[in-house]
Amino acid sequence: MNKFLKEFKDRGFFYQCTDESDLSELLDKQKIKGYIGFDCTAESLHVGSLLQIMCLRLLQKHGHRPIVLLGGGTTRIGDPSGKDKTRTILSERDIEKNIKNIEKILKNYLDTKNPKTKPIFVNNYSWLKDLNYIKFLREIGKHFTINKMLSFDSVKTRLEREQSLSYMEFNYMILQAYDFLELNKKKDCLLQIGGSDQWGNIVNGVELIKRYSNKQVYGLTTPLITLASGAKMGKTETGAIWLDKKFLSAYEYWQFWRNVDDRDVIKFLKIFTDLEIEEINNLQNKNINELKILLANESTTMLHGKKSAIDSERAAKEAFSGNTLGSNMPSIKIKKKEFENKLNIIDLVVLSKLESSKSEIRRLIKGNAIKINDILISDEKYSLNEELLNKDYLKLSVGKKRHIKIQIN
Repeated sequence: MNKFLKEFKDRGFFYQCTDESDLSELLDKQKIKGYIGFDCTAESLHVGSLLQIMCLRLLQKHGHRPIVLLGGGTTRIGDPSGKDKTRTILSERDIEKNIKNIEKILKNYLDTKNPKTKPIFVNNYSWLKDLNYIKFLREIGKHFTINKMLSFDSVKTRLEREQSLSYMEFNYMILQAYDFLELNKKKDCLLQIGGSDQWGNIVNGVELIKRYSNKQVYGLTTPLITLASGAKMGKTETGAIWLDKKFLSAYEYWQFWRNVDDRDVIKFLKIFTDLEIEEINNLQNKNINELKILLANESTTMLHGKKSAIDSERAAKEAFSGNTLGSNMPSIKIKKKEFENKLNIIDLVVLSKLESSKSEIRRLIKGNAIKINDILISDEKYSLNEELLNKDYLKLSVGKKRHIKIQIN
């Protein structure tokens, strides 16, 4: 088996391939270009997109060149895959802003210096914005049948549930196939990689290129990654795990990986770090907490840099030891004038952004999970007294693993 495909499988990236033996043979013969598309529905990607980003890194590692398609055009429509309702349509200004920020995030993960493998960034709006509708229907639309389009899960599920599916969304799969065709024509792209929910769209692209230009291209999909708890990767009780420190600090990102379920650690070391498979296999009998710290450090270094990873580990140790003087602990400032002499514990937790749901905060208080300066708070009506408010800072703890320094001024 080709080395790229072997590592792709060994790391747990592999789900389906349109023609695995032919693709393996091609990859042994030449270096190719492969693409992954990212719709730009938010200003940042979250860890739910990280597996796809790691696929691009793996392409580079094996000497192939990744193409990053930023869906400036398709974002204006909305992908129905995995959705139970129509996506909110963003303004053109918001989409352009999102594209710039997502490109910046991806450059943290991809090598932009090697001319042979540096990523090619493309925006599908460049070829979708001027499409002639009649010409598009005659040249591209004729290759698609309604019968087959109705058979795809993204469509079938919505129809079975009697949930609205707009004609605009219904066209998404044709446009994604057209993207692959354009990249094949313009960039000689021979491979599309995507999540398992994109299989139908990817197969459409492979078949369209075959019918339109009689060229052979390939599709490769990755499995849906979930946490051992069953939760979807990228979402937690406290919100999305963003890949932009503007929305999530390096410390909070480090803590996410440090706190993963024991059952996920080895799997995540394979998927979300660059450690060699053999090295990871040799680590299996090590202390689980040491492995979690390794996972947190490797993942955080990749996104935020080595210094941020070291600082985050140090801050976690300081919080665990009860050392409130730690300079590495994440902190926020709250102006005293925002409240009149008293600040309720529930409002304080909300302001800290450690938890947003007041009902959840009440539950945490009842469960003895909230502390101020390591002192347990058991009354949901507790208000900070004048003595606490006049201190230089407070340490707020939610559970054993979430801590923040609050400066009141």
